[in-house]
Amino acid sequence: MPSASPPPVSQPTSVKVEHDKGLKRDIGKIGLLFTGVGSIIGSGWLFGAFEASAMVGPGAIISWALGAVMIGFVAMNYAELGVMFPVAGGVIRYPHYAFGSFASYTSGWITWLSAAATVPIEVMAAVQYASSYLPWLMHNVDGVLVLTGGGIGVSIALLLVFCVINYFGVRLFARVNNVVVWWKLLVIVLIIVVLVSLAFHPGHFHEARFGGFLPEGPAPIFAALPAAGIVFSYLGFRQGVEFAGETNNPQKNVPFAVIGSIVVTGIIYILLQVAFIGAVPDKLLSGGWSGLSFTNEAGPWAEIAILLGAFWLAVVLYIDAIASPADTGLIFTALSPRLSYSQARVGNAPQFLTKLNKQGVPWAGLIVMFVVSCFMFLPFPSWAKLVGFITSGTVLSFGSGPVVVAALRRQLPKQERPFKLPGGDVIPFIGFLCANLIVYWTGWDTNWKLFVAVALGYIVLIGHYVFHKDRSQIPPLQMKSGWWMLLWMAGLALLSWIGFYGDGALKLLGFGWGELGALVWTIIVFVVGVRNRLTPEEVVSTVHHTHIDEPDQKGAGE
Repeated sequence: MPSASPPPVSQPTSVKVEHDKGLKRDIGKIGLLFTGVGSIIGSGWLFGAFEASAMVGPGAIISWALGAVMIGFVAMNYAELGVMFPVAGGVIRYPHYAFGSFASYTSGWITWLSAAATVPIEVMAAVQYASSYLPWLMHNVDGVLVLTGGGIGVSIALLLVFCVINYFGVRLFARVNNVVVWWKLLVIVLIIVVLVSLAFHPGHFHEARFGGFLPEGPAPIFAALPAAGIVFSYLGFRQGVEFAGETNNPQKNVPFAVIGSIVVTGIIYILLQVAFIGAVPDKLLSGGWSGLSFTNEAGPWAEIAILLGAFWLAVVLYIDAIASPADTGLIFTALSPRLSYSQARVGNAPQFLTKLNKQGVPWAGLIVMFVVSCFMFLPFPSWAKLVGFITSGTVLSFGSGPVVVAALRRQLPKQERPFKLPGGDVIPFIGFLCANLIVYWTGWDTNWKLFVAVALGYIVLIGHYVFHKDRSQIPPLQMKSGWWMLLWMAGLALLSWIGFYGDGALKLLGFGWGELGALVWTIIVFVVGVRNRLTPEEVVSTVHHTHIDEPDQKGAGE
């Protein structure tokens, strides 16, 4: 961190924001939108409709719509922040502005960990689909498909390709991504049209012999949001925020990309779910929706296409089953080094992570991400459980955003906000509640691992403070304004433990009571967090320190 002091300030109510120097502003409006759409449409949709149908039945349509609305409430807060502070890695830096170093580290650690884990998951998904016709890539161990030695090598090679594309700049990344996103959208439209024209059974949505609209009752509607990968499938909206420092007109492009990506994909997912429910052959529903199963390891969509005689569509799906997750992996490969860059910019990580090459790419963070992701190519016992971990962790990191919005409106009331949410604290509070409910619905069997990972992050933070050569470059933790995050997570952990969802939960709170507990806890933490915000003077100093210097651009590429 620079040692220079900010200019004298008298009762500041706004602060001048300097754009990150060295980053290239090469992403246009559609390019930024497509980073979100491309990130959202990854491996999740290939299994989401099937998993949601098995859990909820036809009512899964409600789950997809509810997921879009809830994530939309969270995302709208970042649309306001992303325009006000168009910087790279904003999900990490916004809590730093409002609550200081400890708050931003807490949010940043779990955000980076979730993003870094998403890359190998998407790569593994692509390799798993390819193993349908290249069986040497994976083998069955105790009923679970795991990578072979050759599969690990191919996975690492694919990850290396992602890194090379990203190393040569955001312009090349955006061009490649735009082409792949158009492909993915065309395939999805093709699937919807072909399946609806070949087979559509309206009775699946309401007839008693299939269980009706909600065969398992209303509770699975909410449990499916994290468990069926529905929320996971929407989390790519963040790209409009993370690349805000690299778009040519953030005031217009960021809200368009953040909100637009959720609207576009929400419509797509609902139509896909409708097409899936209508196209499932009656014979597969003999045991009801909860007994629905497929034998084709390439995925349920391909098997339905084969059962309907559309073999050519199955071939297209085989191809897309590699292209879709690969594109999402490419996007998260771009995201991860920008997150570590932001952690270093606020002093919570080593400064070498701020190094940029001539193309304005954080190359040091790209290398770190590559190494960490390679170690994650392990035979995970459950891909779905790891997706649940990523969902809960990412939503938890996003959850601080609404509180940041409410705090900054009090800290910097005169700050220019080209995009401002109406209704005062209403939308921020709803967004915070939505985030807490999603974490709660994820269930104790997943959440306990998440909170252990957060605790490990604090050990890393202690090591950063103890072993750093120049302690003057590390910002103070500012626990007075950031301690509420410990309160927040402790309460969520307790609710999850005594709640209704997940293996190992005590189920002391039945369906409905746990949701009421989440509402009460949201009110308490929201009030405590906003009241413990930094002073306006501290906000100005924090923003000034994180924008005053130009990142070191020496290194690879020069």
